[in-house]
Amino acid sequence: MAPKRSSLRAIIMFTESAELYDLVYSSFKDYGAEAAQIATLLCTVHPGCKTVLDVACGTGEHARLLAANYGFAVDGLDLDPQFVQIARKKHPAGQFIQADMVDFQLPQRYDAIVCLFSSIGYLCTLDRVIRALRCFREHLAPDGVIIVEPWFAPGVLDPNRVSRNTGEAAGIKVERLNQIEINGPISRIRFDYVITDATGVRETSEIHELGLFTPEEMLQSFKAAGLDVQHDPKGLTGRGLYVARIAAYAARLLSGSARPPTNYR
Repeated sequence: MAPKRSSLRAIIMFTESAELYDLVYSSFKDYGAEAAQIATLLCTVHPGCKTVLDVACGTGEHARLLAANYGFAVDGLDLDPQFVQIARKKHPAGQFIQADMVDFQLPQRYDAIVCLFSSIGYLCTLDRVIRALRCFREHLAPDGVIIVEPWFAPGVLDPNRVSRNTGEAAGIKVERLNQIEINGPISRIRFDYVITDATGVRETSEIHELGLFTPEEMLQSFKAAGLDVQHDPKGLTGRGLYVARIAAYAARLLSGSARPPTNYR
């Protein structure tokens, strides 16, 4: 007898797919290679880096690998409570909280703050990007670094392209169809899922909206947040990468007068 198929439901963001996130993305995303690149970059731009805050950490896969393979002490935050729960189980040594990246308050500063996998795009407006970057700066050690992987710039995405991803493990199969609609400065992504498990087959959809910002707009946003920034157009996955420092420290670093702080917590 064929599995029972449930009706289609439309949802926003990762409400339905959080527990299936790793299954989908493990089919095409190499977290291990990315973590190695991030670790190398951190050791290059900040040789004394020990503590890392992973903003919009998702299920904590980058955090887990940076801690387990490279010895960083990694904490994280995410807006999705299910992601936070998954991250806590993956990396119990880290502190993970549910929070909005534009407005969070933590009791310590970090050697590095990373915001990866284009999560910054979910802020949708440059005003919110600037607010987030200011919040990052407030939680950064004076000699620390901020690493941001952006979403795509305007004109890069093809609205006619339809892609499909499939993940399967432990008796669960997930097929995801991805379609993009461009509406001015916003990209609207529809994910249609077919999920097959022991209970049958169900279908659901998610709508994701991400802002399309030019490199120039991103550079100006960092500047407005009091940060000095360098832009790597290629980055980890071809979307680019921004590496920033607090502007005052960056100026001292260039002049040769900067000294690592003895206590910043």
